[in-house]
This record gives sequence, C-alpha cells and structure tokens, in this order.
Amino acid sequence: MRIAVCDDEKEIREILAEKVMQIYPDAVLLCYSSGEELLLEDSQPDILLLDIQMAGKNGMETAREFRKTHKDTILVFVTALEEYVYQAFDVEAFHYLVKPFDDQRFEEILKNAVNKYEVRKRRGADSLDQAGKSLMIMTGGKHVTVNMEEIVYAEVYDRKIILHTIHEDIEYYGKMKDLQKQAGADFYRPHRAYLVNFNYIRKYDAATIDLERGQALMAKKNYHEFVQCYLRYNQRKRRNDEP
Repeated sequence: MRIAVCDDEKEIREILAEKVMQIYPDAVLLCYSSGEELLLEDSQPDILLLDIQMAGKNGMETAREFRKTHKDTILVFVTALEEYVYQAFDVEAFHYLVKPFDDQRFEEILKNAVNKYEVRKRRGADSLDQAGKSLMIMTGGKHVTVNMEEIVYAEVYDRKIILHTIHEDIEYYGKMKDLQKQAGADFYRPHRAYLVNFNYIRKYDAATIDLERGQALMAKKNYHEFVQCYLRYNQRKRRNDEP
C-alpha cells in the first residue's frame, strides 16, 4: 500500500508522515513538497493526503489535474481552509479533514480510507463494467490497443470516430454503434454523434454534457433516459466502493 503526503510546509509534512507510519508502519510512504512535484510523479499512490493552501499550484488545482490520470487514488484533503469543502466533491475526495484535528480523528479517517482501498483491492478490476476492457483499432496504418476506462468520450467527425482519451485524441474508421456495443453500461450515447463515459462527466443539462476533456451534445429526446442511466451508474459505483 502506497500512502502519499503532499504539503508545502516541511513541519506539517513530517508530522503527517510520522502519524501515518505509526498507524501503518509497513506502508510505502511518499512525500511531496508541492502540487507540481506530485504531478510530475509517474507512480500512483493508493491514498493521498493533500493540503489545499500551498504556494504555486494549490491543492484543489492539483487535485483536478491529478484526477485526469489517477482515478482510483483515495483522496483526503488535510487543510485549515473550510471554504473548499464543496469543491472537494468535484474531485471525488473521500474526506475533508480540517486542521486542527486530534490524533484519534486522523487515525479514524486514515483507517476508513485504507479500508476502502482494501475493499477495492479484493474486488479487483471488475468493480465497474468497463474495467479491464480494451479496444483494438487501426489508426495511422498500425494496430493500436485503447483501454476503455481511459476513453473520456468519442465523437463522429467526417466519417471517422475520434476517441478522446485522458492522454490523447485517436482517430480511426469505424461505426459508433459498434463502439457503443463494446463499451458497455458505463458509457451512454446521448446524441447520434457522441458516446460519453459516465466516469468523466462534470456536469450536464438537456443540451450538453461537460466532460473532463471536452463537451458532448445531448439530444433532448435522450435526456430522461440519460439521467436514469447515470443514476444507475452512480449507484453501482457506490455499491462497489462500500466496505
């Protein structure tokens, strides 16, 4: 288990690190002095304790960028600022721990986070319908494998399908209806030209869906069904995250 601490104050960083090691001495501990340093790290921590009030890129900005490529990390904000608590939902924070706090409260939150991590680990990659699935396509004269869980959305443009993944855009010749069948229940086709991954939706209305990388159109006739499917997806996700 990898637990990371990101705080620009050395004293606080060391205090949190010491608390973590007292509770979980066998954990791999990672420490970062800034959001920029954290974002440069290739490996993904299982649990991240993140301050908000930091020099340079603050914790909330860091969390938004971090979430683009680290969907499964259990995020706990550890901060003296209460006003960001509602924004924490936008980056799927597990908890929002406000300083000052006592050792008992810290231990309780950390153990809850570890418990969630262990539940996910036991259930493995099958926690959601799309997990582990991949798509083989031909693009640029080469066969390329794309992980379904990394597709933010797909759109049809000039007889091609453009896959907007968390890393890049990939074009290939294909049919949206075939992609839709392969994608499964974690995706929805709100418009004939778009297929969206529920996991990357930020907000929506009867006309558009805002995603982490771009925007998709919503056909009004599909809006009611979309809302129902999105609610079922969130219910399924919550069940998989419960201990």
